[in-house]
Amino acid sequence: MTTEQLRQACKELNGKRDAVVFFAHAEKCIVTNAMLLPEEPDHLIKLTDGKHVYIIDSADVAWIKIG
Repeated sequence: MTTEQLRQACKELNGKRDAVVFFAHAEKCIVTNAMLLPEEPDHLIKLTDGKHVYIIDSADVAWIKIG
């Protein structure tokens, strides 16, 4: 998955939905009440739950569940 594809998919995250990111190596990251942070000069995908920031490596993402 490219960074742009992941950013597009995560645009639906508005702080009221959870995101579960599944990685190619069979691990997952759960972000409750997830929000996509605006793009910064570093061009990294960053999700937040309001307490933590999660930096997601788009090259390792197998799929993402938003719900």
